[in-house]
Amino acid sequence: MSSFWSIWVSVISLGTILGCYLLLRWCLLNKTGVEEGDDMHHSFDGILEINNPLPRWWTIMFYMTLVWSILYLLLYPGLGNWQGLLGWKSSNQNIQSLQESRDAVLASREAAKESLFGVGVQYDRELEFAEAKFAPIFNQYAEQPIEVLAKNEDALKIGQRLFAQNCSQCHGSDARGQRGFPNLTDKDWLYGGTAEKITETLMNGRQGAMPAWIDSFGARGIDEVVAYTLSLSGRQVDQGLKDAGQARFAVCSACHGADGKGNQMLGAPNLTDNIWLYGGTKDAVTETLTHGRAGVMPSFKNTLGEKKIHLVASYVYSLSQDK
Repeated sequence: MSSFWSIWVSVISLGTILGCYLLLRWCLLNKTGVEEGDDMHHSFDGILEINNPLPRWWTIMFYMTLVWSILYLLLYPGLGNWQGLLGWKSSNQNIQSLQESRDAVLASREAAKESLFGVGVQYDRELEFAEAKFAPIFNQYAEQPIEVLAKNEDALKIGQRLFAQNCSQCHGSDARGQRGFPNLTDKDWLYGGTAEKITETLMNGRQGAMPAWIDSFGARGIDEVVAYTLSLSGRQVDQGLKDAGQARFAVCSACHGADGKGNQMLGAPNLTDNIWLYGGTKDAVTETLTHGRAGVMPSFKNTLGEKKIHLVASYVYSLSQDK
């Protein structure tokens, strides 16, 4: 701490103690013109006010607190760079000492690991062993196109295991998905089902966004758009609602297209089939239009790496191909 800030802190600390002492002395003065213990000549609600001084026990405790504050600042750090008569270090110095101690412990631990295990702890040894054993296999498959690997049973077995470990939590062990998570075994793809698009999805993830329309359409307008949307997939709906909804659907066509068949560039689904990510019932579609949807597919680039993603993409690609 610089000399300026050291003086600044000291002046504030000592000034506060002095100010508290002067305030107490001022409060002990009798400025009423009435002798202590005498009647103040007014009452409230039948209670007569007496000119009593501050309680003696309270005044003594206040003085003791001030004395304790001065003793504390003499014994311990508190006045800038002053370390106290006991020689205690300031918090910054303590932190520095702790950091130095921690660095020394970490250094000794690393030295012990190196001397005991040579290549590190058991986990590090396992990783190095796995890398040495499986890296040539991953390198070999990484050189082959996904379309070729999709017909290689050995490669698909590895891809399936990686899928089970990283993807099945959302898409299911059979990859048929669930509400809010796409089925990967059909040919309906939000962002495209080519080998390149599947790899792109796994590498970078996806962020889907369907806005809420209740403020724009209102409840009646939502019913109309729902009716028209359901009619696109061949459902029987109220003709009046459908006709009104068709005009409103012009807003939706910006993403889903004028024919409602979607846009894979935007991840907008095809509304003319009966494949619905969040459910195709009237209530489910109404909920989607009313509140919107926000789907997230995480990126696995850092989790799996390009070579493992190549195998997972091959497995996923194979699921929707004609056997």
